[in-house]
Amino acid sequence: MIDVNALRALHSVATHGTVSLAAAELGFTSSAVSQQIKRLEKQLGTPVLAAAGRGVVLTPAGQAVVDFSPDVFQSLERCVQAARSVAEGSPRGTVRLASFSTAIRGLVAPRLPALAQAAPDLRIRLIEQDPDQALKSLDAGTAELVLVHDADGLPLDIPETMSHQRIHGDAGDIIMPATHPLAQLGRPLTNADFDGCAWVTSPPGTVCHQWFWRVFADTTTVPDVHHLVDDFATQMSLVDGGGVLALMPRLARPPMREGLVSVPLRRAPSRDVFAVWRTSADASPALHAVLTILAQDQAPTAEAAV
Repeated sequence: MIDVNALRALHSVATHGTVSLAAAELGFTSSAVSQQIKRLEKQLGTPVLAAAGRGVVLTPAGQAVVDFSPDVFQSLERCVQAARSVAEGSPRGTVRLASFSTAIRGLVAPRLPALAQAAPDLRIRLIEQDPDQALKSLDAGTAELVLVHDADGLPLDIPETMSHQRIHGDAGDIIMPATHPLAQLGRPLTNADFDGCAWVTSPPGTVCHQWFWRVFADTTTVPDVHHLVDDFATQMSLVDGGGVLALMPRLARPPMREGLVSVPLRRAPSRDVFAVWRTSADASPALHAVLTILAQDQAPTAEAAV
């Protein structure tokens, strides 16, 4: 009988490319993962990995095993979930939820009390990961549910073995002092309104940096960026200190400081947040309890100019 943990270890090595990265993903030492794979090779009677420089590659037999492994994992998961759906009177156990940081702050954390009330025997274990890494964790079986977003306006690249559901819409607003002339206009803003404004924005490589430049995409105006800061509470402090404005997603925005206001854009950058899970876990009462709570109030909060 093939050891399922050893099979999962090989699948993770194939996904991440090295034993050390697979070990980090699975929460084992590299030595433990190597031992699991050696045990699998003994059970199969053939090598599944071969040395390649400082790394490893799959042998043809190893590739064949990895190609078939998702079917094994899904069948086992369906078996477990079918048993739980019959045996459990209420959702229980642990759901490992991987999510990008702003969704943890703006979506998950505020809903934990409601989840605790609705399913007191259910435990959530949060893992902060970017969407790409979260999907890898889901595929590797180290998370049961992940939150991802389509911030670039592109379709999500979700494997056929996974299901997904939109749970929230997010948008960006301009944070400024209540005394700023733009705050007195009483309407959503356009990029033409920002002539002469200075900015603090997130560093290159972040979603919010892309959002910021998208605001100015159809104009020849080059925004005057004074500060590159990743932390939104720090951005708000700089706005509060005077002289700069900031574009912030509503999910990421800290509690508004006294004297500051949030003003919407006429064409605000936006993103949809999706929950993703393995289709083989569809029968899980615990999974659906979490989805039900997370999907509350799906529409982005309407905000009026102040």
